[in-house]
Amino acid sequence: MKIIIPNNWLYQLLFILCIGVTYLDNFELTFGIWSLSFLLTISRNYSISLFKLIIPYLLILLIAFVVMLNYDYKNYFIIRDITYLSKPILGFLLGYQLCKKNLKNALDLIIKTGFFIAVCHVIIIIIAIVVHKARTVADLRLHSGYFSDYEIYTFIILLFHKKFELNYSKKRLWLFTIVIGFSAFMYLARTNFIQFLILFLALKGYFVLNKKSITIIGSILLLTVVGYTMVYYSYPRRSAEGFEGFLYKIKNAPIEAFKSKVNLNDWKDFNDNYRSHENISTIRQVTNDGIVPTLFGKGLGSQIDLKQEVYLGDMKLRFISILHNGFMIVFLKSGLLGIFIYLFTIIYFFKKVPSDLNMINQINLLFLGTGIFLFVSNWVFLGFYNLTESKSILIGFLIAFRQKFLK
Repeated sequence: MKIIIPNNWLYQLLFILCIGVTYLDNFELTFGIWSLSFLLTISRNYSISLFKLIIPYLLILLIAFVVMLNYDYKNYFIIRDITYLSKPILGFLLGYQLCKKNLKNALDLIIKTGFFIAVCHVIIIIIAIVVHKARTVADLRLHSGYFSDYEIYTFIILLFHKKFELNYSKKRLWLFTIVIGFSAFMYLARTNFIQFLILFLALKGYFVLNKKSITIIGSILLLTVVGYTMVYYSYPRRSAEGFEGFLYKIKNAPIEAFKSKVNLNDWKDFNDNYRSHENISTIRQVTNDGIVPTLFGKGLGSQIDLKQEVYLGDMKLRFISILHNGFMIVFLKSGLLGIFIYLFTIIYFFKKVPSDLNMINQINLLFLGTGIFLFVSNWVFLGFYNLTESKSILIGFLIAFRQKFLK
């Protein structure tokens, strides 16, 4: 059998590496590999569409930098915030550049990268069950990962393979779809389930308002309310394992990030609604400092006092600079002005690029779903600011891929 090495093998490897490294949950390593890959793939020209997405992120970073000059924060936290807030910018640019190096096999590279990650995840799941004796949802996720936005995107593209003009054989298509779908499901992440539903509805065209789409969306919302009501009044136990434990997390999901009061002396209430505690603390501490911090934030290097030490990952912290809520971290660093600018990074995905070409229309729909999902993702998972996300690379990649057809 003859093995053919493609001319752009290095850029394919860089793409796989930049996506895969995020699953190692090491921000320093991720930022280092992304930065090196960025330098190795710098392009001679960029699209205006890309800069329209990047500029609001740059403005947020600039506001936070200017405000920081009025405070005396430690250099370590300032530098760390610069890398955190610049991660989406780096991801968009890197994805755009890598796509331009892989235009001939762009969608194929996206799918095969997702398949590679899914195979690795399935192997890790088997190890978690056989070696680490993982028997509960919590243990399984602890050993094999908590979410994977990238696999949801690849799974969606595979489900709509005809619209994206994928020319896989039926056997290969089934293999990719089953493995990636199974892997994505086994993260058992509520946010990923919501992401899948939103992107699926977007690609079906149900977010383009008409009588049919309103009926379908209305029916889904009704079923969601009825289903949640059934889960809520089934009274799943907090200490339950397996499926009942998963139902408890579903029951708590709408409350977890929106509760207006958290009892710090009740460890169950505090643990279940920790995200709300972060939000409450951020709003209270920023606004208590006056109108100027409320409007412009507290700058790079600022932190929130949780009033008690908590375990976040493998660290025990009381002061934190990175929150679970994308809107709150922007509010902390650049205030209400930053929030106003940040909304443009979401509105960007609602703007349709007019075209009669099928591929451009499909990417438009995928971006529309992304914009809707970002409201959820930013509220509970930091959106593109998440330290372990890779979808910023995918979005930059798709912007360049869409640009190919526009030319």
